[in-house]
Amino acid sequence: METILINFLENMPTIMLVIIAALSLFTLGKGADFLVEEAVSLSVHWGVPKMIIGATIVSLGTTLPEATVSVLAAFQGNPDLALGNAIGSIIADTGLIIGIAAIIGVLPVDPTTIKRQGSIQIGVAFLLVFLALPFFSKGNEGVIYQWMGFVLLALLVLYIYISIKWAKNSSEISPDIHEEKSPIFIQIVKLFSGIAVIIISSKILIPSVEITALRIGIPQGVIAATIVAFGTSLPELMTAISSVRKGHGELAIGNIIGADILNVLFVVGAAASVTSKGLTVPLDFFYLQIPTMIIILLVFRFFAKSKNNLIDKKEGMVLLLLYLVYLVLNFTWLI
Repeated sequence: METILINFLENMPTIMLVIIAALSLFTLGKGADFLVEEAVSLSVHWGVPKMIIGATIVSLGTTLPEATVSVLAAFQGNPDLALGNAIGSIIADTGLIIGIAAIIGVLPVDPTTIKRQGSIQIGVAFLLVFLALPFFSKGNEGVIYQWMGFVLLALLVLYIYISIKWAKNSSEISPDIHEEKSPIFIQIVKLFSGIAVIIISSKILIPSVEITALRIGIPQGVIAATIVAFGTSLPELMTAISSVRKGHGELAIGNIIGADILNVLFVVGAAASVTSKGLTVPLDFFYLQIPTMIIILLVFRFFAKSKNNLIDKKEGMVLLLLYLVYLVLNFTWLI
């Protein structure tokens, strides 16, 4: 089936490949959004606190596109696409999405969230950099080995456990995320429909991007860290905009912090664990992708820990500007 799909796409004009990739990105975002809604609805039916839903299911749901794309890319022998998508998504989530959300509305910051999840966010980013260093490999490029992927997945389980424990001990009342209730059977069908849309979209997206990148001479890593990363970050973007417009900007902050953590533990961990060779880290990642990820996360943390417990419009513009500079550098790097 995959061979037939690839052969079909290879015979398509480049402009049609771009359109197919764009449609795949759109359905990825819609599928993940659909999945999150139904997961939340099921959890409400089962009596799970909504704060736990936000800390685990919502973040896991909005990170599914990155995980699906990266796992399939790694399984098909494209590690730079897998890793570039994960790192690029962290940059897009923190720079683009938080930047836009802060510009269009109010983003209050919960000091406890920044102290707990925010510290984990920075910690796992530096852990990823440490694991990616060529120090662990025999060549000039770094390798995130399969056993490292299993370690990251184990840390993911620990993170979810700790998040649930923190949520249960919190006295904060979560706002209604999903009010309408339909029969549980219908919700389960919708949930699996969302998963199917995500997987199918990912299977179409990856070869479309690969073929297009090959034709126009752009490395897969650059495409993954920019266009694909932006597309798979659409669920976080839509969640952030919706939260801000409804006056729940703190939900946007929490979702992005959770998504950044999951991009390392879930996305990179799952992608590395499905291939015996691990994920190769190209040298050029150490020149732009990885430094940008660390810089933008540190700037975000600096803004989040300000005395007014708020990320204002000016700070949002700084984060957005950093992301735009990153995009420009990605493509001027090729000239």
